[in-house]
Amino acid sequence: MASSGNKRTPLVADRRYASQKARAPKGGAGKPPKPPRPRKPRRQHGLIMGLILGLWRLIWRVVWGITWRAAAAVAVVLGLSSFYFYSQLPEVTHLLDGRARGSVTMLDRNGQVFAWRGETFGGQITADHVSDNLRNAVIATEDKRFYQHFGVSPRGIAGAIRINLREGRGPLQGNGGSTITQQVAKLLCLGVPYDPSQWKSEAEYEQDCRAGGVWRKVKEIPFALAMELKYTKAEILTIYLNRAYLGAGARGFEAAAQRYFGKSANDVTPAEAAMLAGLLTAPSRFAPTNNLQRAQTRANVVIGLMEEQGYLTAAQADEARKNPARLSKAAETQSGGAFADWVMESTPSFLSSETTEDVIIQTTLDPRLQRAAEQAMTYVFENKVREGSKAQAAIVVMSSDGAVRAMVGGREPGQVGSFNRATQARRQTGSSFKPFAYAAALDLGFTPADYVEDTPLTIRIPGSGPWTPKNYDNTFKGMITLTQALAESRNIPAVRVSEAVGRDAVRRVANGFGIESDLADGPALVLGASESTLLEMTGAYSGILNGGRAVKPYGLVELRLQAEKEPLMGADGGFGERVISEQAARYLTYMMSKVIEEGTGTRARIPGWQAAGKTGTTQAARDAWFIGFTADYVAGVWMGYDDNTPLKGVTGGGIPADIWREVMVRVHEGLPPVPLPMDIPAPKLPPNGTYAPSPQVMQDGQSPAPVVNPNAPQGYEPVPPFTNEGPVMDGADLADRILRDVLGTIGN
Repeated sequence: MASSGNKRTPLVADRRYASQKARAPKGGAGKPPKPPRPRKPRRQHGLIMGLILGLWRLIWRVVWGITWRAAAAVAVVLGLSSFYFYSQLPEVTHLLDGRARGSVTMLDRNGQVFAWRGETFGGQITADHVSDNLRNAVIATEDKRFYQHFGVSPRGIAGAIRINLREGRGPLQGNGGSTITQQVAKLLCLGVPYDPSQWKSEAEYEQDCRAGGVWRKVKEIPFALAMELKYTKAEILTIYLNRAYLGAGARGFEAAAQRYFGKSANDVTPAEAAMLAGLLTAPSRFAPTNNLQRAQTRANVVIGLMEEQGYLTAAQADEARKNPARLSKAAETQSGGAFADWVMESTPSFLSSETTEDVIIQTTLDPRLQRAAEQAMTYVFENKVREGSKAQAAIVVMSSDGAVRAMVGGREPGQVGSFNRATQARRQTGSSFKPFAYAAALDLGFTPADYVEDTPLTIRIPGSGPWTPKNYDNTFKGMITLTQALAESRNIPAVRVSEAVGRDAVRRVANGFGIESDLADGPALVLGASESTLLEMTGAYSGILNGGRAVKPYGLVELRLQAEKEPLMGADGGFGERVISEQAARYLTYMMSKVIEEGTGTRARIPGWQAAGKTGTTQAARDAWFIGFTADYVAGVWMGYDDNTPLKGVTGGGIPADIWREVMVRVHEGLPPVPLPMDIPAPKLPPNGTYAPSPQVMQDGQSPAPVVNPNAPQGYEPVPPFTNEGPVMDGADLADRILRDVLGTIGN
């Protein structure tokens, strides 16, 4: 239908604009609409460029999509992991002492600490109460932004990566950029407890906990975040101060402060705090007990960091550098290392090396005597041993009841568990074994004034053929007293005595005095062919001094738990059963005194003191011994090479006697001289028809000119001249002849 008046129907757009016009303000026409902004013509790219740009946009969209989704997934995993660790974390007090085993603290005879074994925990300390110097030193050294970060420091990690790459290492090798919180996570082994059934040892467990690597770093992050949520900064620092290992068996800063400075961690000076904090980098390397100078140098670096970060003024820092930290007297001397190792070995393992408690052991160690032994060793090796010599030595000093007062296991103080030559080295004893044969004879009724032949001798040994012992000087002295035979350490008379009383009797005496090693079966038994330790031999000589009773060397007096007053165990040593009669022991002491007065041990003389002892030198001089005693103390010295290399120009009467004398002079300083417990025998005439030829006439196998004993009564005739070929007889015939003809003067 046609519209009237030629009017058209309004369009939708017209109606829209009409409505806008209707809303125009009154009194004037509305503003005309702004013309649409002209669109920039799209830049035209070529086909190749268009493809490249399109591909780039596609890659970007894919990467972005993957990135934000991965980031979201990581955030979820990180949150869940942190929540899991958060729920597993215990109260702070349960984390301060993380040791699986306890420690052993040793006290000397005066009640002073001289050694620690195991990991010592000095007691709980807190970050709020510890010395400000120590808290500041630790933060300045390990994590200067500790109070600002949330457990992980991206800036610290980036800096560590930059340092590692600059020094040619991998990005996560070397400096790890770990915060204190991350280090605590590592100390806690990420919450994995020690399980003895899973790990061979606690050391292996801790080594795994300290392992580095990317995966370990990744696992540290949620654990560190969880700790930051669970604990305050002060609590995290408290865990760190209590659990960090600081060398020398010290676990935690309280134990380390006690170990090195003899004071609490609450009282350390800036210099001491800097030294302790410096240990965190490498506890064993920077331990002041290993190298004090190196520890002080490291402490100066820490002092510089403290000054740089405002914890010390310039004046305080200069004062700390001028007065570096010093070790306590106990830590400085490093006394009794070998002794402490021996006590640990001789104590039941469940109360020593494997203890789960903190144990206190009162010992027999005398610090004055220990220093005397160490100083004597140093003096002789510095003044009487050629420079560069690798020869070793060991010393044991004890009382007559077997209480060990000092022990030196080698020329230089070793680390814990080092080879202890005083207790672990089994070496041939040489002539230091001879007193046991004479002890057996004296116990059977012989006296030091009885006689024995020093003449050529050959014994036929079944299965081995003839055996011909020789004297050290290759000479023979004919009929001599037992005292002279021992004093001059003559081998042939010792063999004759041993064969006369019987080897079984000699073994019985040696075993009774504490020589537990397997003893030789043949006639060379008396010449020290068997092996023993210096501790055993010194203990055996203690039995001679105390009148013939066996002793068991001991170092432990009392053992108790740290929190208890009543001891769990007492001394496992001291006097035992009688081995020889007191008269025999007193006679033997007299004979051994002649060794020092006029025999092979004259270099061991102590001015103003009576002393008795015996030298010992083994075949090819592989071992040299001197063991002896005064009325107060027994001391033993061994010298040799660890690989059995022969000593050059050294016998038991040489450098070992020098060491023994230096030890005993220092040991007896300030003490009044006490006479030896000995009896002097009545002199006897030699048997009928014998004489004592002059010592020089038997050289080169020549027969001596007859020499009549000036003490022989009228009518005594000298025996025919000797030859180098002695009578060949079996052991039974020899023993029978000695008993009948040579030692038959008993009661004369």
